[in-house]
Amino acid sequence: MNDPTEIRVPYEELVQTLNGILLKAGLDADRAHLSARLFADASRDGVYSHGVNRFPRFMRSLRNGIVNPQAKPQLVSRFGSLERWDGNLGPGNLNAHQCMQRAIELGREHGIGCVALANTNHWMRGGNYGWQAADAGVVGICWTNTMPNLPPWGASDPRLGNNPVIIAVPRKEGHVVLDMAMSQFSYGAIESYRLKGEMLPVPGGFTRAGELTQDPAEIERSQRALPIGYWKGSGLALMLDMIASILSGGRATHDIPPDPERETRLSQVFIAMDPSSMGSPAMIDQALDSIVAHLHASATSGGAVRYPGEQVLKTRRENLVGGVPVNIAIWKQLQEYSG
Repeated sequence: MNDPTEIRVPYEELVQTLNGILLKAGLDADRAHLSARLFADASRDGVYSHGVNRFPRFMRSLRNGIVNPQAKPQLVSRFGSLERWDGNLGPGNLNAHQCMQRAIELGREHGIGCVALANTNHWMRGGNYGWQAADAGVVGICWTNTMPNLPPWGASDPRLGNNPVIIAVPRKEGHVVLDMAMSQFSYGAIESYRLKGEMLPVPGGFTRAGELTQDPAEIERSQRALPIGYWKGSGLALMLDMIASILSGGRATHDIPPDPERETRLSQVFIAMDPSSMGSPAMIDQALDSIVAHLHASATSGGAVRYPGEQVLKTRRENLVGGVPVNIAIWKQLQEYSG
């Protein structure tokens, strides 16, 4: 059923539209195209909240000086397979892509590579860098801290970051990629539901009165998202923030401005492990296929059991054939940027 709030745009047209806007905004040709592709890839794969829906906010961050379009990450120090980089407040998706690529290179050299990045900006869809690692044939793990937008379990004010974490395992028949925030729904996903005028399928946060709610607008007003696993998600968010900040030498969540329009100087970690250093690719594929087959054989009361990333591959195929869904209001904004 067609959504009246959306249009479908061919993937390559979407990339070229975003590319033209980014060239006008001051990015070099190669970097503009890569950044455009990363935005388009997120929407192509069904992660609309962190793809084209996020692009207007990115443009505002360029215009208000939060993001320096010309800045590139620089190596600060290294110790074996561990490196520390400074993002110099450049575009977050480009910084993240380069640092994951460097982690992949280190992983191929040492078996495992880790790059910690400070002073960067929002990386948009974190899953992009998990797919990047898996496409390169390595296991990828990455995460970022964020501004304080998640209340510690038992508290009413946001003091933790939503700190998404991505774990990717390469597999010939379809990579397994887990991409999750520390809340039941990311704030980007909450925004997407609000833009469509829909309620969340399950409670995703609290009202300002402290009641659980499925209303995305209420959660945006309260800034009280529900941590995954309640106290467990709260604890995991804290640990991810600690590790990212100490490895990168960058800011922790409590040092980051609590304003979505000025969220900057984030700390991130990118890890790549080369499984071929520990066994033959054929044996590894056989083991992974066995795990997936066992999962798919689960008894269910209806519907299919999927591994993380399986639905992404299905959505990707559909959107490449039928066009990428783009919110009509946001598409109009893109046309204004292009004009």
